[in-house]
Amino acid sequence: MDDAAAQRSPPSPPHSIVLAAKALAVLGGVTALGIAAVVTTSVLGRWLFASPVPGDFEIAQIGTAITVFAFLPYCQIVRGNIVVDTFTAALPVRIRNRIDGLCDLVYAAAMAMVAACLARGTFDTYASQEVSMVLRIPVWPGVAFGALCCAFLAVAALATARGLLRTRT
Repeated sequence: MDDAAAQRSPPSPPHSIVLAAKALAVLGGVTALGIAAVVTTSVLGRWLFASPVPGDFEIAQIGTAITVFAFLPYCQIVRGNIVVDTFTAALPVRIRNRIDGLCDLVYAAAMAMVAACLARGTFDTYASQEVSMVLRIPVWPGVAFGALCCAFLAVAALATARGLLRTRT
């Protein structure tokens, strides 16, 4: 296997993790389409009837957060994150895989920490019964979704790190 082929097809995480990440990404895509529909309806309603969708900005904010968190695990699995490889591009694939694997471990730890913070935020927003301003949507389910996605992202990053650190190339 040459360097280009090794770079294009990194070791794949377990099938169950890949399927769950794909399902989350589809949920993110559907949510993004829903946001687009709400915003389009609101803009047209404002323009044609002087009647926008109430709380359209809240729906867009919540939906965007859901979309971003839903896409992150799949992005990790397909190695879609931005990579700055200025200093490592000339290294052999095996060494690059080791460095990338270690970076994935750091990423997993960071996302686990973010997940823990979001979990705490979930309990706090639930206890305070915080709701959105216009539609009075409870905030805690969105924060909980973010926490779960970050926890799953940490698992996905561990899986990709494991694959990279175990390669023989």
